[in-house]
Order: sequence, then C-alpha cells, then structure tokens
Amino acid sequence: MPHGLVPSESVIAAPRVWVLTGNKAGDNSQVLALAEALGWPFEIKRFVHTRFEIVPNMLLRSTVAGIDREQSSPLEAPWPDLVISAGRRNEPIARWIKKQAPQTVKTVHVGRPWSRLHHFDLIITTPQYRLPVRPNVLHNQTPLHRVNKERLAREAARWHDRLAHLPRPFITVVVGGSSGPYSFCTRAAERLAKDASEFARRVGGSLLITTSARTPAATIDVLEQNLDVPHFLFRWEANAKDNPYFAFLGSAEHIIVTGDSMSMLAEACATRKSVHIFDLGEGENAMRPETAEAAIALRRARDANRPLEGAHIKAFLYRQMMRFGPERLSRDIRIIHGYLVDSGRAVWLGDEVRKDRPLPALDCLDRAVGRVRSLVDATVLLAPAMATEPALTALRRSA
Repeated sequence: MPHGLVPSESVIAAPRVWVLTGNKAGDNSQVLALAEALGWPFEIKRFVHTRFEIVPNMLLRSTVAGIDREQSSPLEAPWPDLVISAGRRNEPIARWIKKQAPQTVKTVHVGRPWSRLHHFDLIITTPQYRLPVRPNVLHNQTPLHRVNKERLAREAARWHDRLAHLPRPFITVVVGGSSGPYSFCTRAAERLAKDASEFARRVGGSLLITTSARTPAATIDVLEQNLDVPHFLFRWEANAKDNPYFAFLGSAEHIIVTGDSMSMLAEACATRKSVHIFDLGEGENAMRPETAEAAIALRRARDANRPLEGAHIKAFLYRQMMRFGPERLSRDIRIIHGYLVDSGRAVWLGDEVRKDRPLPALDCLDRAVGRVRSLVDATVLLAPAMATEPALTALRRSA
C-alpha cells in the first residue's frame, strides 16, 4: 500500500458535517468540541453578518439574508448530512441549510434556540436555559468542552520553558466578562487581583492569567496593577497565534474562574483539578445565592423603604425577569454554579476544597456524541475510496 494512504474502510460511514461558527468564543468552543469528539471529517463555516441582521433573522427565522455572502463561507451543494450550530445569529442559517435538502440534512443546535424547538432535529442544552423536556432535547448538566488529557499535556509542554522562571505551584486564573446582571467592572477586577494574589501567597506559587474576548481592557489594566505576586498575564487578542489557554489549564494545580462563563467553568472542571469560582458580584448582586439573600434580608430589615440605587437596577430587573418573565427570554447561570459546587467539582473562591471531594468526570460530551451518532445515518462514503492522511487532517482542522 502506498505510504500515507488510508484503507477505504477507515473512511466509511463518515457523514458530511458543517460546523457553523460565530462571534462568541463559548459557542464556538462547544460546536467544535462536539465536531471533534464525533471523529468525522468536518468543515467549518464562518460568517460575517450585516449590521441589521437581527431584522431578517427574527422575521424570517430561516434565512441567509443576515450575512454578507461575499465575506462569508460559501453555502452551496453538495449539502451536508449534519449541521452543528450555536447562537442566535447562526440559527436562521442552519434552518435555511436544512430547507435545501430537508430529507437528508440533520440539524443539531447547542444551547437555546429562539425558534420553536421542533425546527431542530436535536437540541443540546444546559440547565440555565430551562428548556422543557422534549424527545429532541438533550439536557446536559454542563456545556460541551474541548478539554482532554492529550491536549492539556501537549499545550503545557509547549509553554514549559516560557513559564520556568515562575515559582510553582501554578494557579491559573481564567477571566471572562460581564454576564446579565453580573458586571466585571474595575471593582471586581481589583477584588479578583487581591484574592488571587492572596491564594498564590498562601500556597507559595504564582499566577497564570488569561483574559477572554469579553474582558474589558480597562479592567485588565486594573487587574494587572493590583497583582503583587509573580505572574504571567496573557491579554486575549483576536486570531492570536499562540493562545496559552489550554497550556495554562494543563500546567495548573489550582484554577480560578470568573463565574460568568459556563463554558470556561466546564473546561476548568473537566481538568479534574481544584476549581474556584470567583463571584463577580457583591452583596445583593452576588452570584452566590446565600450571599445575595443575606444582603437583601439585611437591607429590608434596615430600611424597607430604601430606594434602589442606580447601579443595582439592572440586577434587580434581571432577577425579576428570571422570576416572573418567560423562561425562554432569560437564563439563570446560578443553576450551573450550584450543580458544580454541590457535586464537589468546584468551590467558591475563599472556601476550602474538601480533601476527600469526589472528582467525577463530566459526561456531557459523551452523552451528546451518543445522541448525535444515533441521529445521523452514517453511511456516506468519502470519495475517492483512498484518502491521504494530510487530506483527512485538513478536513478535521479546527479554529
């Protein structure tokens, strides 16, 4: 057999898969995680949306009118067997693709769709969206993630020499941004810097800090100014060629994650290391329920007629939406916080990690892969019957 060729049976039963990526890193991470875990070749479709995309998307629900066709990935036959999407902007595109070949295209949407649930063959969701139980809805406890031992070890090894000057143990700090009523403001950045520095002093180590696309530049400056222990700070930038995110997760003995991103929390917990959730809020606006409830009770006892402060109105309105509004219009990330803490996978920053805590693996990805495989009739053959390894590798490439 010529060198570099793969037997035809190794590429049998491989459906044509399109992965729709968007403008949110968390969504992209989940759809790529699923595509990679399925093990089938896949093609990434990237889109540039028009300024007023929300109008045709919300009105038509099944359309590509909201994208700039010249700057976006082509959408043309042969149509895929499987479309994996996430996010409001990609939802109309996925539905439009299915309309082109409704008998053969299967659509899988990750997260919460804004369309009615029956428009998708499978929805993979998590508790904060509070979707109803339906035959085509898979309820996972945590978001999908791209963490595995091989990726963590490989990335940690690549960064080993660049971090060798810092004292161990490493405490990785993963920084997100604002989410709903929870604001990653300069005050929160100052608290995070001081709490993380104290953690590092207590264990005699250093901080490996990585920001994200949603982290405001002003808060990064405040965060850096208030660090007083050895550290390495990576400032996220678009299309960075050497992002140390997985390297920092792989190198860490402890991980601190801001509580806004469910994807980053899932990835941290998937390492099965000690994970500490940083509460973006304080007092009544805390993420931690017992903290917020105690502060609210104290305020009511002190002055039942005290008006809301301007800075707290957004948080108050969001809480009322979660309590009284339509569930599909809001999300409650505290549900996942509670699950991670109650299951022993994480603690709130400042709480002690139990020495005998269980370290159960997250099964969200395995469950999703099983459902998608049962959904797709995997009988599509790649042509030609013999495919080169480089060609298969190119097909499996990810962002």
